[in-house]
Amino acid sequence: MLKKVFFSATLLIALSVSAFAQYNWALKSDKDGIKIFTSPVANSKLKALRIECSYESTLTQMVAALLDLKTRPEWIYHTKSVRLIKQVSPSELFYYSEISLPWPAQNRDFVAHLITTQDENTKVVTMDGPIAPTMVPERDGIVRVKSSISKWLIIPVNKSEVKVEYTIQLDPGGAIPAWLTNMFASEGPTQSFKALRQQLKKLEYKTAHVPFIKNY
Repeated sequence: MLKKVFFSATLLIALSVSAFAQYNWALKSDKDGIKIFTSPVANSKLKALRIECSYESTLTQMVAALLDLKTRPEWIYHTKSVRLIKQVSPSELFYYSEISLPWPAQNRDFVAHLITTQDENTKVVTMDGPIAPTMVPERDGIVRVKSSISKWLIIPVNKSEVKVEYTIQLDPGGAIPAWLTNMFASEGPTQSFKALRQQLKKLEYKTAHVPFIKNY
C-alpha cells in the first residue's frame, strides 16, 4: 500500500511541474540540507530557480506557516512588508508584498494570487502563486513585478517530515546589477529556507488547524 501511495505521489509531482518541463535544471548549491537548481529560460537573461529542502513538520504545520502573511518578513529574504488584499476562501487569497533592494536598485513589489490544493490520495499539497499585477495601483519609486510563475510542492515523507520543492521564474523588471541578481539567486533561497526551519518551531504552527488540509 505504501509503495502505491509513493508511486502516486511521484506521478502527481511529475504532472504538477509540467508547466516547468521546458527547463533544464542543474544543481548549483547543496548546503545545509538545501539544494538549489537553476535553469536557463528562453528569451530571458535571468534563470529559473528550484529549491528543495526537507523539514521536520506535518503538512498542516507547513501550510499554516506559509499562509501566515504577517510573519513572512521574518523569514523571506529582503521582504519589507506583506499584507492581505482579498481572502477569497480559506484556501485562496490575494496578497501584496514589497521587496527591499540595496542601492542603486529600486524596491520591487507584486500582488500574488495564492491558491492551495491537496491531492486526496497522496496528500501532496500544491500552492500556486501566479501574480495579479494590476490588482493594486503601482507606487512611485517602486518597480512592479509583472511576470512571475511560482509553485510550492509540499510532499509528505512520513507523519512528521515533509519535502518542499519551490520553483520560481520571474522578471523583476527594470535594471538590476548582475551582482545583485546573483545574490538573490544564491544567498536568498538559502537564507529564506533556513529561516523557515526556525519558523516551523513556533508553537502556533505546531498546534495549528488548517481545515482544508489533512495530514499524512
